[in-house]
Amino acid sequence: MTGLLANLLFYILPFLLVVGVVVTVHEFGHFLAAKALGTKIDQFSIGFGKAIAHWTDRSGVEWRLGWAPIGGFVRFAGDDNAASVPDQDDLEAMRRDLVAREGEAALSRYYHFKPIWQRAVISAAGPFANFALSIVIFAALLMALGEPISAARVEKVVPDGPAARAGFQPNDIIVEADGKPVKSFDTVKQLIILRTGVAIPFVVERGGQRVELTATPERGDVPDAVGRKHRLGKIGIQFADRPEDRQVKHYGPIEALGGGVSRTYDVVQTTVFYIGRMVTGHESADQISGPLGMAQISGDLAKQTASLSKDFASFAINAFLTVLLLVANISVGIGFLNLLPIPVLDGGHLLFYAYEAVARRPLAAKVQAVGYRVGLALVLGLMLFATVNDLQRLRVFNFIGGLFS
Repeated sequence: MTGLLANLLFYILPFLLVVGVVVTVHEFGHFLAAKALGTKIDQFSIGFGKAIAHWTDRSGVEWRLGWAPIGGFVRFAGDDNAASVPDQDDLEAMRRDLVAREGEAALSRYYHFKPIWQRAVISAAGPFANFALSIVIFAALLMALGEPISAARVEKVVPDGPAARAGFQPNDIIVEADGKPVKSFDTVKQLIILRTGVAIPFVVERGGQRVELTATPERGDVPDAVGRKHRLGKIGIQFADRPEDRQVKHYGPIEALGGGVSRTYDVVQTTVFYIGRMVTGHESADQISGPLGMAQISGDLAKQTASLSKDFASFAINAFLTVLLLVANISVGIGFLNLLPIPVLDGGHLLFYAYEAVARRPLAAKVQAVGYRVGLALVLGLMLFATVNDLQRLRVFNFIGGLFS
């Protein structure tokens, strides 16, 4: 019983909290844009399944809390489902019915009869709400806590490794990597891990002089923040962590907002770079995680936070900050994923609207139907692949195989 409660506290609750916040903000982005453009909305739900609480506001929107807190949705008037994907063959019938019941002017309040640009704005509002959430969280943390900065000082160079062959020496301080200034050794690590086989130019400070070096990462075991190892790029350097090399940069409101935008952009840029490397076969797809992986990361970080906290008060503060960072990073990923041009995702809607704007007519109903089926298959396939990755990472297949060996 104690083990069950511990797993509930460290793995399930943080995961539900993170996913609930990210998806609710995404859907609320759609909701706010639709409201601003005068769209009739039937329902906004936090969670799925049977409602444990619900009420209707003065504008006729039903607000509900579902028993399964794993997301949410906004349902526009006239939708056949929570994905805002009506049967295209029924749109004309819907138009005739609405005109007969409410008059021609009522059509302007229904999402599927809105001008193209308004439908595009409503579709894009969800992903951009995710980006806005990440920017706000990063900016708030920079204002409240500042930015820890530590010199990327080389403590040890692994013999015969890429760094040794490039000419790195102990006590070198890396000041530039791939043409960008380096604020800490974490900056260098994040740059290296996804660039196996890619030559990276460095500038190091050595005895008051600046020296240019080039190292090519090789694949090896790289531990993450909670100690789990991944096969990623490394150059064979151990960094020093000296008190005299550490400082905290403080931010004002405007500068913090810029920092939030910069960090959100960095996450998107890293994601795009990884996908490009994966498509070209330079990186494996085993870093893709699904819900199980997210739950594991949430739980591992919660456990690590608990082990490093001296008392409950410090644990509560540290856990809150950890969850905020996790929400910010996952929110960027959800926003980016939804902008991919795949039918059933927001990016797929935008793709269809772009065609409609150019061709001056909607895509044929049969083509849209096929597109949605293919898009759904792609999304489900990606989720299945990510889940298999998660199960392999959790060694579930090894455990099952052991039962029969």
